[in-house]
Amino acid sequence: MKTIKEINEKIKKGEVVCVTAEEIIDIVDKKGTRQAAEEVDVVTTGTFGPMCSSGAYFNIGHSKPRIKLGGGIIKVNDVPVYAGFAAVDFYLGATAIPDDDPRNKVFPGEFKYGGGHVIQELVAGKDLRLEALTYGTDCYPRKKLETLINIKDLNEAVLFNIRNCYQNYNVAVNLSDKIIYTYMGVLKPNLGNANYCSAGQLSPLLNDPLYKTVGIGSKIFLGGGIGYVAWQGTQHNPKVKRRDNGTPVSSAGTLAVIGDLKQMKPNWLVGTSMLGYGVTLSVGIGVPIPILGEEIVKYTAIKDADIFAQVVDYSNDYPQLSSRTLGEVSYAQLKSGKITLKNKEIPTGALSSYSKAREIAEELKDWIKKGDFLLSEPVAPLPGVESGYTFKPLKERPVI
Repeated sequence: MKTIKEINEKIKKGEVVCVTAEEIIDIVDKKGTRQAAEEVDVVTTGTFGPMCSSGAYFNIGHSKPRIKLGGGIIKVNDVPVYAGFAAVDFYLGATAIPDDDPRNKVFPGEFKYGGGHVIQELVAGKDLRLEALTYGTDCYPRKKLETLINIKDLNEAVLFNIRNCYQNYNVAVNLSDKIIYTYMGVLKPNLGNANYCSAGQLSPLLNDPLYKTVGIGSKIFLGGGIGYVAWQGTQHNPKVKRRDNGTPVSSAGTLAVIGDLKQMKPNWLVGTSMLGYGVTLSVGIGVPIPILGEEIVKYTAIKDADIFAQVVDYSNDYPQLSSRTLGEVSYAQLKSGKITLKNKEIPTGALSSYSKAREIAEELKDWIKKGDFLLSEPVAPLPGVESGYTFKPLKERPVI
């Protein structure tokens, strides 16, 4: 058994053995789990894909005379932000879009620009236009503000994503006879394609399926900088059915993450347009898994062939909240480029980027080996399979 403190001492001395979640598979195949656990100290993971429940909060500093943004109408590059805080704080959601965006009035809408794009441009160091209309008070007399803002001038610019890093997810197909447009991409009629969104064997929570090492306070790679797990993410659902290797067969755990936007890079926070659906932010996340013992190394040696996802019809079953699935397939099958369903060979496509997930795992490994990144001890565990924590659908009640 090892401790995080012992691993950090090895990082400081330049003696740490750190490998990626791809590399540990070969090591375990050749040497077995016991020897791998003795030799390896850290396994790095990675994922990069659209994560809608993302956003950032900002403090712009006080103008002269002072203005109260809270309760006003605030836009950045014409994208509305939430200003229901104090005088000069606001939050920008990744899926926010300008008021004059045609949305799906001309279907399918293109959704060319929104909150995710604003975040990427801000991280890239561009000047952005801030417009504010509000009411005056005795202590905040100003009612209108138009100015350019730049990330280097903001007091705080913090990425705060309330649901990222889904632990497994659906494979989306379309059983109807017309093309449909979803957050899982464009789905062709009559099982014309199948889209998925996970890095599989590189994905962070699939390498720690029972949350043995990842918890609240865990230090991570976030958007090209350093971030932390702030809480379990919304829709965290640990009690779903699992295979013997601990991996869930459907959507399960999620992470809420936070980090300094000023450290991050625009190639790891990318504004993304989803045809017929909306805008989002593609986020790069990497989580280091400390190898505290043989059990942990077994989890990190998971292969795509041993991770399964449910195939779901997005033309009817998903929108109608049906629990029906059309079957399950492994990530090895998905990454082969085709799956077979209802005696039909269906081409597959990934919304997440495996090559970028690999880059993240490699970059995080490099940080650790150079001594630039120490592991943190979680201050509390994520709710696990024994916690009773579940994600429940909306209980609709009549409004009187």
